[in-house]
Amino acid sequence: MNSVAIDSKQLIQEYFNDLSGQPKTEKLMDRYISDPGLKEHIRVAEAAFPEYELISTLLVAESDLVAGRCTFRGVHKGEFAGIQPTGKRVSADLIIFYRIRESKIAEHWMQMDTRDLIDQLSK
Repeated sequence: MNSVAIDSKQLIQEYFNDLSGQPKTEKLMDRYISDPGLKEHIRVAEAAFPEYELISTLLVAESDLVAGRCTFRGVHKGEFAGIQPTGKRVSADLIIFYRIRESKIAEHWMQMDTRDLIDQLSK
């Protein structure tokens, strides 16, 4: 693995550690993210699942690209997908890719099992 890949992977692990279980403030997001779409996604998720966790089970890096297999965990305290807060603890697996530029997340692509998440909230 080259030094860019090592630095990119370390940045993402630090990002997960710093955001998981904490309020996702603008200051904290600005430290790691330049991708406006990711910031908006985090705002929506944080409103529905305050202080949610994102736990990586596998991170793979190639140059400025980092792929992660992760688990999302949170408590449903705000509206999500039209479902009013239930107070339920939920978790869902996801795959996410990040492109790192200038030591920040510049792009992301995510696939999450939202159907499973909605099913957990609806039971």
